[in-house]
Amino acid sequence: MSATTKLTATVRTATKRSIRPTKAALTLTPAAVERIKEILQSKPDVQALKIGVKTRGCRGLSYTLDYASDRSKFDELVDQDGAKVLIDSKAQMTLLGTVMDYVDGKLASEFVFENPNVTGFCGCGESFSLNKDSLPSFKKVEKQS
Repeated sequence: MSATTKLTATVRTATKRSIRPTKAALTLTPAAVERIKEILQSKPDVQALKIGVKTRGCRGLSYTLDYASDRSKFDELVDQDGAKVLIDSKAQMTLLGTVMDYVDGKLASEFVFENPNVTGFCGCGESFSLNKDSLPSFKKVEKQS
């Protein structure tokens, strides 16, 4: 005696899920977008500006800016209104939520970073320290035998 199995399916309306906004890795102001576009147009072999963080200065960390002709495996690409910025893999957590601006003043023209994770600056403004509590933490996973 063979038994037949009848499969059924039910259609239900989908419940609305609330989408939690995430922090942008980096946001560019209109002034920064325009300046980055100018830089990239003047250097045809460069694909993007690359932002990194180095250990140096009075407070411990300092931003680095460089030209990037290619993207490394773990670099994050920020493409905002045609301005392309790569974030070095080691600097991604440090820059999370940062706003990058370009200021053209009487004495200096420079990119300025407004980083919510920074707790202090040195006197000249070149280096900074971080609020480690605001950065995501990763626990070391140990193998169990």
